[in-house]
Amino acid sequence: MEILAFGVTADERPLLESAFASQHEVRCLDVFMSEDTAPIAAGYEIVSSSVNADLNGRVLRILAAGGTRMIAQRSTGFNNIELDVARELGMTVSRVSSYSPYSVAEFAWALAMAVNRRIVRASNRTRDFDFRLNGLMGRDMRGRTVGVLGTGRIGEAFTRIAHGFGMNLLGWDVAQNPACVELGMKYVDKDELLASSDLISLHVPLLEATHHIIDSAALRLMRDDAILVNSSRGGLVDTDALVAELRAGRFAGVGLDVYEAEAGVFFLDKSLEAVEDDTLARLVTFPHVVVTSHQAYYTADAVGQIIDTTVANVADYLAGRRSQNTLVPPAP
Repeated sequence: MEILAFGVTADERPLLESAFASQHEVRCLDVFMSEDTAPIAAGYEIVSSSVNADLNGRVLRILAAGGTRMIAQRSTGFNNIELDVARELGMTVSRVSSYSPYSVAEFAWALAMAVNRRIVRASNRTRDFDFRLNGLMGRDMRGRTVGVLGTGRIGEAFTRIAHGFGMNLLGWDVAQNPACVELGMKYVDKDELLASSDLISLHVPLLEATHHIIDSAALRLMRDDAILVNSSRGGLVDTDALVAELRAGRFAGVGLDVYEAEAGVFFLDKSLEAVEDDTLARLVTFPHVVVTSHQAYYTADAVGQIIDTTVANVADYLAGRRSQNTLVPPAP
């Protein structure tokens, strides 16, 4: 069987082709799944989508009309898929429920240290042979307080690194993680965490309850010299509210690997186009803000695990099985 994969990067393609080689053929496209590109999938029973795919009801109906019966999403998040419509159409949908938590946790720390130690500004200066230290002063992490919103597998990995720095650990989640407690984490309510932390890192899923969990009220609770890092989902942060606080001169640094309006922008080359998103355009102008393009997961280890799970999800579909990765099971 030939499988059609959308949104495949140049780095990912050989891994994907190799993983499927012994069982199926895979046709890789660099375009993302959308209403405009969905007709390409006509005749393909199985398609694989990427995290930035737009799988709204209209797209799903186009796919179903073309004969698609299974969608294997190569990501953990699935807020881009209208699952009720997929269920109505009798389509099977799977995702990758977990992969290397270290990829995201380590990158979140890379963002934290980049903004704390002004790495991007320093690098840009030295390219111009400007070796002054003015404006590059950071802070030691040891002895300071980190607040981890979400202490699942990724949050735990982030916490272990913070423990290695010698930081005081605060956590917030619907349930305590015993491994984090063992490291010395104190669980507190969200407001206390925001008000008491020098560094705040977000590791919760994007749900209705967590949408804009960092809103204007939450931002006002944070210390003026706090650092905020988001490597989870863009919709966790009210970006307009964040920009307003940054314009007021608040926060020592902000590191964002995700952005709530990233669809249609991230993973694409927009360098020769006019910037239509005024909020994003303003955000990247702040010297103490670092924005990256949803790359925290992007290690050979994590991508390899994502692909292996996708292959297993396809095998489960063909065998009529369901697993922890199944979002919409095969129609009876």
